[in-house]
Amino acid sequence: MRSSSFRADGLRRAGLLALAIGATVGLSACAGGTGSGSAAPASSAPAESSTRVALSYPGGIVVLDGESLETLGDFTSEEFTRLNSAGDGRHVMVTTSAGFQVLDAGTSDAEPELTDLVFPASKPGHVVTHGGKTVLYADGTSDSTIFDTDALLASTDELPASETIPGVEAHHGVSIALEDGSFVTTVGNANGRTGIVVKDASGATVAENATCPGVHGEGTAQKEVVVFGCENGALVYADGEITKIDAPDQPYGRMGNIFVTDTSPLVLGDYKDDRDAEGYLLHRVALIDTEAKTQTVVDMPEGAEYTFRDLARGPSDLGYILASDGAIHVIDLEKGAFTEEFPVIGAWEGPAEWQDAHPAIKVSGDIAYVTEPAKNAVHAVDLTTGEVVKSVTLDVTPNEIALTK
Repeated sequence: MRSSSFRADGLRRAGLLALAIGATVGLSACAGGTGSGSAAPASSAPAESSTRVALSYPGGIVVLDGESLETLGDFTSEEFTRLNSAGDGRHVMVTTSAGFQVLDAGTSDAEPELTDLVFPASKPGHVVTHGGKTVLYADGTSDSTIFDTDALLASTDELPASETIPGVEAHHGVSIALEDGSFVTTVGNANGRTGIVVKDASGATVAENATCPGVHGEGTAQKEVVVFGCENGALVYADGEITKIDAPDQPYGRMGNIFVTDTSPLVLGDYKDDRDAEGYLLHRVALIDTEAKTQTVVDMPEGAEYTFRDLARGPSDLGYILASDGAIHVIDLEKGAFTEEFPVIGAWEGPAEWQDAHPAIKVSGDIAYVTEPAKNAVHAVDLTTGEVVKSVTLDVTPNEIALTK
């Protein structure tokens, strides 16, 4: 049974909307954005459904309309939750102590609801959507739960049918289901992570590679080429074969989060070149060409650093990085060079802990949604012009962000 109760303070709809600044131009309806992990499949949500923006804050979650930035719902949750799109254009997965809880972000005809539906999981982690399948990974068991992405749209009072592929040894990992029925998952245990294994629809091993220390993250580029980050490079899986790409810095050059589109063979990743560096700010980015099987590293512009929350892909398959100087820096992956920058927020410092609220970016179509925790603000930016087309100030401090599409 679903629950739609709001917080006791009665904040709902415009209750958190304290200020709207910037241009009065309305945002056009956005569709099919890309971001961390695999590009989401085309949504089967109702055509009138616009992008919804889900934001976590200590003890709760708010849902904003993607066009007006009006607050549509405010829900009580745990002190720290992570948010991931479920891939169907309407739902968001909320990681809680019980598992993956389903947040219905609503439509033009239905208000948002934090439902009672929970996919049980021990230490819920990565959510991957690809090829019409959504995969939920439990770090506490390394089990992977797979269901048809659009099934949640038809399910009202119970979880959709799903398949759970048992893990072998628990670790912080990730899995993906490919269109031919293959299943790709990370390998590791409590002492560390080493690589990936690929199994076909029957469960037989197709390929495996254990030369990827600290394997983390996943992204599926053009032609369903899958990339995983390593502490010394990356693994690329395509056509039944795994290729190891070495980082230009050895023995340590870590790529841990991957940003792709399904229309480009080029991959953007965060990059750390000093294992002992303090803090979470990074000053270089990784570029991988999945066709040439090469990796290059590009320095950020002077004075611009970022964290894992600050990278995205957007219009024209370009990369967009929200940096500590307050600007979105645009990188052309084909040229391997930064081409533009769009000032958006104030300069900021890196978090003391990775869970701490700090600026983040997510993209839907041509619109980037940027959080500014220092001002309790959210901004919508047209990436084709660099214009901040809408801003809102909340009564809470935004932390995690997820878009429905």
